[in-house]
Amino acid sequence: MATLMDVAHAAGVSKATASRALHRPDMVAEGTRLRVREAADRLGFQLNAAARALTTGRTGLVGLIVPTLSNPFFAPLVIGAQQAAEDTESHLLIAVSEYDAEREAALADRLSEQADGLIMVTPVGTDAALRERFRRQPLVLVDRQVGRLPAVVADTAAGLAELLGRLLDLGHREIAYVSGPAGSWADAQRRAALTAQASEAGAHVHVLGPLPPTFDAGIEASRSLPAAATAVLAYNSYLALGLLHGLGTTGRRVPEDISLAAADDLSTLGATTPPVTALDVPLQQVGRLAVTRLHELLDGQRRTVTSRVPAAPVLRASTAPPRVS
Repeated sequence: MATLMDVAHAAGVSKATASRALHRPDMVAEGTRLRVREAADRLGFQLNAAARALTTGRTGLVGLIVPTLSNPFFAPLVIGAQQAAEDTESHLLIAVSEYDAEREAALADRLSEQADGLIMVTPVGTDAALRERFRRQPLVLVDRQVGRLPAVVADTAAGLAELLGRLLDLGHREIAYVSGPAGSWADAQRRAALTAQASEAGAHVHVLGPLPPTFDAGIEASRSLPAAATAVLAYNSYLALGLLHGLGTTGRRVPEDISLAAADDLSTLGATTPPVTALDVPLQQVGRLAVTRLHELLDGQRRTVTSRVPAAPVLRASTAPPRVS
């Protein structure tokens, strides 16, 4: 394994200069910094986190708390965060809260002992708890807003409202919304956007739930849809897949008898029969942006702003005009 002395010899500088170039690049000339960095990359030299912490006050570690890894919705977000961390020569520490507020708080405390800052994805803690955590350590929220705390939000509420507009244009006036888990901030935003837009258009949104965002819950919801509903919007892809299956078992055809759409787009939705209309949510971009916002905080840019990432409808064969009775 290459040592700092190896890097110094390869770059033609002293060991002290090589250390400054890697740990305090602002203290050396640009040409020297580039020469040392090139030598370190060529030799495969890895910065020592403990040494970096002593010289810069940072460990180079970023804490990322996600609610679950069983839902593939979060995988591209983690990938995007990892890409941004690599770009900034930092590393992710990932923990899973399982939607439990106490576990979430305990994990955040533990990660705070090592990480320079935290990213919390759809946190379920109270507003007061999140404000207090931000007061103690740099923090970025994802898909949750708390006052003016830094946040990155996938704007599925606006995207779903746009999708509802397409259904209204097709002639639907009675729409069911199969909602997500209790306490979900994103779900509350979606419900508010849908009901407000439907009311303005003289239509009606029937809200079912809260429900766990699972395939089985979608099957159960298919048996409870209002008879008047000619279209149904699902909180996520798992619910949409369950709805599609459940409707099929009861002889209701999609889209001939009822249109179906989802608020996120797993790859399987484009391969179903029929393919399901859904929102394209750029989750890798959300993950990358969250890491960028955290590094801005670490660099002293105390930005208290919410960054919104648009979600766009992908129209497929599962949505059509309502059947004329």
